[in-house]
Amino acid sequence: MGVLLNMFGQGMVLSFPSILLPAILSPGSEIKADLHVASWVASCVGISSIPALLISSFLMDWCGRKKSHIIFIIPGIIGWTLIYFASNITVLMLGRVLCGLTAGSTVALGAVVIGEYTSPSNRGMFLNLKTTAVCFGNMTVHIVGNYLVWKYVALVALVPHIAAVLIICTWPESPAWLASKKRFKSSEKSFYWLRGADAESRREIGELVRAQKERLTETKSTSMSKKISEFYNNFTRRDFIKPMIVMIFCGLLLEACGRHIFPAYALQIVKEVTGNSTDSFYYTLGIDLIISASALFSSALVKVLKRRTLLFTSGFAALFILACVCLYLYLTANGIISKDKPWIPILLFSVYFILSNLGCTPIPLALLGELFPLAHRGVGSALSGIIFSLFLIVGMQVTPFLLVSVKVYGSFAFFGSAMGVALVVLCFILPETKDKTLQDIEYYFNFGKFNEYVTDNDEEVKVKMISH
Repeated sequence: MGVLLNMFGQGMVLSFPSILLPAILSPGSEIKADLHVASWVASCVGISSIPALLISSFLMDWCGRKKSHIIFIIPGIIGWTLIYFASNITVLMLGRVLCGLTAGSTVALGAVVIGEYTSPSNRGMFLNLKTTAVCFGNMTVHIVGNYLVWKYVALVALVPHIAAVLIICTWPESPAWLASKKRFKSSEKSFYWLRGADAESRREIGELVRAQKERLTETKSTSMSKKISEFYNNFTRRDFIKPMIVMIFCGLLLEACGRHIFPAYALQIVKEVTGNSTDSFYYTLGIDLIISASALFSSALVKVLKRRTLLFTSGFAALFILACVCLYLYLTANGIISKDKPWIPILLFSVYFILSNLGCTPIPLALLGELFPLAHRGVGSALSGIIFSLFLIVGMQVTPFLLVSVKVYGSFAFFGSAMGVALVVLCFILPETKDKTLQDIEYYFNFGKFNEYVTDNDEEVKVKMISH
């Protein structure tokens, strides 16, 4: 709940431009901005998340997952407070930048926490719930923003961050981080507190401790030059490069499917599609409900279906629906067919967001907490987060101009093309991670296959089979 409440707050950060930008662009606004400045107000959260990701990579390895999580929520609390008191565009952007620090640092950190704290059978569900929490945050902004001015929405957004800090204070430290610091007894104690002490748990913590002891033995050196050399050699290892390539295309898929773009510009997009500003709120709320429900449903589906099956089935189906809605909007925009049935594109968009939120949105974020081995987890998740942030910045920057120049159908056609490229590439490079331990996934990226286990019925434990 500590992670999920923080992700709920992050959803509010991402959707806030949908009510903020129309307000500051209106002629009667106290804080005035043109389209160029407004686009920076929307996208600056992506820019500030880049240094946050680098710092979080260092802090999560230096002082642990628990303390770093608390540290990084504080800028978000300060940021929302500044937004509430803002009387000019500078203070407003400063508040958004601080919110971006929290959003950027904790998106990777939250995925790492869930990956390390939860069991393989539940990990996918909890990682998907992370995305669900962001969707509920998006919807909350759209609902509250319809009844309150944006300054009061900023006060509402303080609540989940404060609640998250209080809950995080009750956590134990991550067993994986404790093992990386040679605190093996503390690691086992924390692990058993989280998971219990059955045979499967004993095997998993045993594998973690054994692998970490081997890693510490391999990297043990006395001279500074050797330590520096070992640090840079880590970036050439198969278990770093291959997950990073996967995450690059996951980041492209995440942004191209409209994960952050639609919540930020929902009211403008729906207004253009329907041609009715009065009902745009209700259409947006309906789509929000559909997105949130489908993200929640995905958290249940991931317990049943394999990651690849869910991602590619829903992804290619969503791409087909997106092509249909773009074609329909193109035909109506050029007067080839009538515009008097706005429910058709809204229905198609609803189906599209159901499908994309079943796989394309949650699974890339889930993989952020699964793919990188412990030795590279901090750096790998941070670099992946930076890549995600760069895609976010580009998406937020170009969307206002695309909506003006090529309308909604052209904008989604552009993003749909990028989405198709990402899906095709991931078909060839993405492994199946369902019910695999983090240690098994590390083994896969090093040796091209997963560990195999056989059950010994006499001892009721699982023994590793070494393949030569």
